[in-house]
Amino acid sequence: MGRLDLTGTGLSRLPEDIPGLSTLQELYLDRNALIELPESISRLAGLETLSLYQNRLASLPESLWQLTGLRVLNLGENQLAEIPADIGRLSKLHTLDLGHNLLTSLPGSLGDLAGLSRYLYLSNNRLTSVPSSLGRLHQLAYLNIADNRLAELPESFGNLDGLRELRLHNNLLTSLPASIGNLSRLRELHLSHNRLVALPESIGNLRELRELHLRDNRLAGPPSLPESLGRLANLRRLDLRANTLQELPASLASLTSLEKLDLRWNKLAPLPGWIERLEQRGCAVLL
Repeated sequence: MGRLDLTGTGLSRLPEDIPGLSTLQELYLDRNALIELPESISRLAGLETLSLYQNRLASLPESLWQLTGLRVLNLGENQLAEIPADIGRLSKLHTLDLGHNLLTSLPGSLGDLAGLSRYLYLSNNRLTSVPSSLGRLHQLAYLNIADNRLAELPESFGNLDGLRELRLHNNLLTSLPASIGNLSRLRELHLSHNRLVALPESIGNLRELRELHLRDNRLAGPPSLPESLGRLANLRRLDLRANTLQELPASLASLTSLEKLDLRWNKLAPLPGWIERLEQRGCAVLL
């Protein structure tokens, strides 16, 4: 038996007597009523995928971290307030979901998950900071820390050079580290609903960026929006809604790949002449 799916079956505990349990590679226990996992879960030595999404887990057994063959671990939508440092033993993980829990901090050992390449989901927790060790996750392609309470990011974020998508919306960020300009593969950057008063000049180094979302921040215009934005040659969507913009950097006129520029709910007056030129070449400008 390689795969067992017990999703939505009303389980309140994990059965001990499932035939072939010791040979499982994939176990799906999503949308049940589990409040705990047995220590005997370590018997699932061949397990590569364990999905426990939307249960009632408030703690995790120490034996869980013996499953060092795990590649996918989904603990989203539970009641976890803490993740033990032993999670760093799961060195083969490429996908980890800890979203929609009660986490206020993360262990530094997350940085030991060197194989984490596809997906790290930390959204909808109570995080006020993230460990600088996350910067060691060089292979990570997708990182979501939205809907938390982050006021700042560690400078080490600039070492996440494998990132394609970074979601940080709905936090308390007032600034970004200059090192963010090192994310040379980044295609989407989501920063809406923060407290940003300025962007670093280095943001112009994100040459692969397709989407930049800055809705509902505290950006007032140059120099809070640097002229270096004009170097984002692949940018297609720029969302600046609901800031306090009174003017725009002239370099935005050179963004020939731009398909949508959303400027609604700002204080722009008068509008720069190049806005009309953007519209003439097909860019949708929303005012």
